[in-house]
Amino acid sequence: MEDITLVWLRRDLRLDDQAALYYALKNERNVLPLFIFDTTILNLLDSKEDRRVDFIYQVLSDLKEDLDKLASALLVEYGDPIRTFKKLFSQFRIKAIYTNHDYEPKAIFRDEQVKKLAEENDISFKSFKDQCIFEKQEVVKDDGSPYSVFTPYSRKWKARLNEFYIKSYPCKKYYRNLYKGDNFEFPSLASLGFEKTDVSFEKFSLSKTLIQTYHQTRDFPALPGTSRVSVHLRFGTVSIRKLVAYAAVYNETYLNELIWRDFYMMILYHYPNVVNHAFKTDYDHILWRNNEEDFKAWCEGKTGYPIVDAGMRELNATGFMHNRVRMITASFLIKHLLIDWRWGEAYFATKLNDYDLSANNGGWQWAASTGCDAVPYFRIFNPAEQAKRFDPERIYIKKWVQEIDTPAYPQPIVEHQFARQRALDTYKQALANK
Repeated sequence: MEDITLVWLRRDLRLDDQAALYYALKNERNVLPLFIFDTTILNLLDSKEDRRVDFIYQVLSDLKEDLDKLASALLVEYGDPIRTFKKLFSQFRIKAIYTNHDYEPKAIFRDEQVKKLAEENDISFKSFKDQCIFEKQEVVKDDGSPYSVFTPYSRKWKARLNEFYIKSYPCKKYYRNLYKGDNFEFPSLASLGFEKTDVSFEKFSLSKTLIQTYHQTRDFPALPGTSRVSVHLRFGTVSIRKLVAYAAVYNETYLNELIWRDFYMMILYHYPNVVNHAFKTDYDHILWRNNEEDFKAWCEGKTGYPIVDAGMRELNATGFMHNRVRMITASFLIKHLLIDWRWGEAYFATKLNDYDLSANNGGWQWAASTGCDAVPYFRIFNPAEQAKRFDPERIYIKKWVQEIDTPAYPQPIVEHQFARQRALDTYKQALANK
């Protein structure tokens, strides 16, 4: 039996411009891509019709076809990663494991455990930066401490950017070193315990026109003015380097959105406590109402505020919500209903196709005024004014709230001015009692 090298795929589901795959192919032979359907994650999902699992499955099916054409193979496993690797160590003569960094606390712990297990078996474990441009301590203040405000972070980020950081990894150059041999059994979605959904995977393609006009169209949910790239970035079916290289040329607003992604990953890495607590710890003293009936109405899109309800219904029906509407719905839950931002964050985590812990947490803490560089607590979106400004002809609203303007549509569950004042008083009290 020949030695093989595993490339453990996670958030990097592509065969080109992929750091770990590139270094494995360049330095090793018999390189076998591996994906593990991690039961420590899957067992926590509420539904067997999970669009994200289906999306991953479709991507892997596509990768398998590409690898078949190269006379290579994709190894797909199901189970706890530690137990899975123990099994693989007994089945193959494994020389090395290559993978890419993950920055979520549980993922960091998992990788440390796998690395320890590998080294105990005289197998090298190598990890690389791939899902962001700058990570960890690469963009910090002059004194070495991490930034907590976006604007100075983005300035230094842009100042550091050069061709080295956006250069593509030419994996194709070394495809000859891919594993050649067994066509491993590819599991069915049903065998994983999941069912087909309405999601479909199509390879992402950049629209030059869309990127060039992004700053003019991105805030209007009725327009096809956003790139819908987030789910591809989440699962790594597109390279962040290619996107940044494109955005740096054509649209700084689009580039800034990509920088926010790096920023929130950096925050999560340095401040893992934000997963369960406010970044600004004084805001942990807020006395939330947490009314379960109000929360249910928000989840179902039955608040009586059309732009909020349209957003929630879009999310429930598709797994996607326009970014401007994400801000409106989050602000409404937190400040109009005084429901803990963690409730909303958790609901989005179960529904969003592009769910990403760092971005989801960062966005919710921004809306709650509890996060780094967040909106001030006294800034409270007026949903009616937001609708007038960003959906003036109510095209988006009518698409998702078809009973609008009929007796079937509910009355607002709270009056705006009353809710606004209640939020201001609650926040002031919490900060006074810190």
